[in-house]
Amino acid sequence: MARTRRLALLATAAATVLTALPALPAAPALATGPYGQGLDHCTGTAPVTCHFDVAPGTYDVTVTLGADTPAATSVTAEARRAVVAETATAAGERITRSFTVDVRTPEGEPTGPEGSPGLDLTFAGPAPALDAIRVTPAPRTRQILLIGDSTVCDQPGEPYTGWGQRLPQFLGRGTAVANHADSGESTVSYLADRALFDTVRGRIRPGDLVLVQLAHNDKQTDAATYRDNLTALVDGVRAQGGRPVLVTPVVRRWFNRDGTLDNGIALLVNGLGVNHPAEIRAMAARLGTPLIDLTALTKSRVEALGPDESKALYLTDEKRDNTHTSVRGATEYARLVLGELRAQGLVGRWARG
Repeated sequence: MARTRRLALLATAAATVLTALPALPAAPALATGPYGQGLDHCTGTAPVTCHFDVAPGTYDVTVTLGADTPAATSVTAEARRAVVAETATAAGERITRSFTVDVRTPEGEPTGPEGSPGLDLTFAGPAPALDAIRVTPAPRTRQILLIGDSTVCDQPGEPYTGWGQRLPQFLGRGTAVANHADSGESTVSYLADRALFDTVRGRIRPGDLVLVQLAHNDKQTDAATYRDNLTALVDGVRAQGGRPVLVTPVVRRWFNRDGTLDNGIALLVNGLGVNHPAEIRAMAARLGTPLIDLTALTKSRVEALGPDESKALYLTDEKRDNTHTSVRGATEYARLVLGELRAQGLVGRWARG
């Protein structure tokens, strides 16, 4: 009896102490629970939008998709970056997906609008359903940084879409894609603007991949200057401990009468006669960097589809634009880049797609 009484007194004292302690603040980047009840960072239904007040950096995100009814959900982060492809779930089914997001300001193109601070996620698709979400800091995650132009960048508005904008969905958790491509940039302007290459160099962590695709806007850059600029980009990446990868540009959809793309417009030969893809191939060999020959890969794909079907890869019908890609084209070209990264052992089997 005495022992029982002592235990009761101790329990009462402990309860009194716990009641007196101040309540701990809720973790600002965590929300879990059934849809519509515990997701206090999220609003809406179609689409569902979630916002987390986090500082710039890299973050791992785990989401559970699905509901008591059939659903189909795709996920984008920040400036229209695809992080989870459309995922179907049966009635009552739940599927968990994880990915890593680069949060920065500006959140899209480096010289564009700042966007909203923190992390923004959008759950869309024919019937979006979000059951749980968790966000945690990942300050030491590996990164793939992108240097490029409008064919690569996080395009702010539909239907324009850069292949770098579609790449994150194939990588999953553990790799953040930091897309520093910017519309209208050449090798000359990218090196000159402190918001561009200087910023990229400051973001590189030892071992990070840095993909460089600049050619479309080097319309009046002579061959010697172009080579020097590529050398400066490669040397600058290496000086920070990064691993540069040179990427030849995506083709323009410009057919010859025989259904091929063997002309200077399609294959990025500039007004001075500089063959950009050929220069990049030669510089990759000279500088000892990996090469992704995206010109050859996209040429093969566009020619295989032919003059009519290949329109769907570009904005031919929507904008009379045979340079910039649609969502479909950007997705296919991102998958081509991923394939080369895998084939050359630059990313592992953990990559999706």
